[in-house]
Amino acid sequence: MSNVYTHGHHESVLRSHSWRTAENSAGYLLPQLRPGMALLDVGAGPGTITADLARLVEPGPTTALEATDEAIDITRATFAKLDLEVEFVVGDVHALDLPDDTYDVVHAHQVLQHVADPVQALREMRRVCKPGGIVAVRDSDYHGFTWYPELPELDEWMDLYQRMARANGGEPDAGRRLLSWALEAGFEKVDATTSTWTFANPEDRAFWGGMWADRVLKSAMSDQARRAGVPEETLTSISAAWQTWAAQPDGWIAILHGELLCTA
Repeated sequence: MSNVYTHGHHESVLRSHSWRTAENSAGYLLPQLRPGMALLDVGAGPGTITADLARLVEPGPTTALEATDEAIDITRATFAKLDLEVEFVVGDVHALDLPDDTYDVVHAHQVLQHVADPVQALREMRRVCKPGGIVAVRDSDYHGFTWYPELPELDEWMDLYQRMARANGGEPDAGRRLLSWALEAGFEKVDATTSTWTFANPEDRAFWGGMWADRVLKSAMSDQARRAGVPEETLTSISAAWQTWAAQPDGWIAILHGELLCTA
């Protein structure tokens, strides 16, 4: 199965992904980690979460997996600056070229929303996890995002993103579906929780609003939108709206995530 990654790897995308840490993006998993565990991070991206997890399971081995050579090179670049031993692997989460029962923890952050068959991906993550080990997944739920002020262009942004992600075979509202997918994949013991990112002070609004203002104009998603016939003025107005939102003293956004701890 092939995946089309809606966001791509433009600097504006990596700016967001490099902000992520185990603390702000994998807090639900941290109490389960112990030194000596073997860990697989599926969809490692720029590796900031991977690095935090690797430190927590040392001297256990960590493997970072990405879908393409281009993506794993981004992960490698992060670890080139760190004193951490990590194995780098390119592979398809639908059919992992990894042995059964290998890892104590298999982790994926913001991955299942982009794959063609999230249930099959979870089956594969379970296969490579040791019996009694943990498969941990966290995904955002775009229709669960809440913001203020309610600028109409941001509603246009939501509609645009939903259309582009679904055209690529993704499920942007993955967060609410994780439990259903895990049960279909055969997991019997699943702990389901939610958590949010909140951006509500001037610095955080400038980061989030500025990041999306750039992504709407410069990322793979914007290129896809242009090919689909979205007028340039629409993209420009959505980008400007993110800047307008960021400048509002009462600007506020909450990003909802579903998250699961599945026992293999």
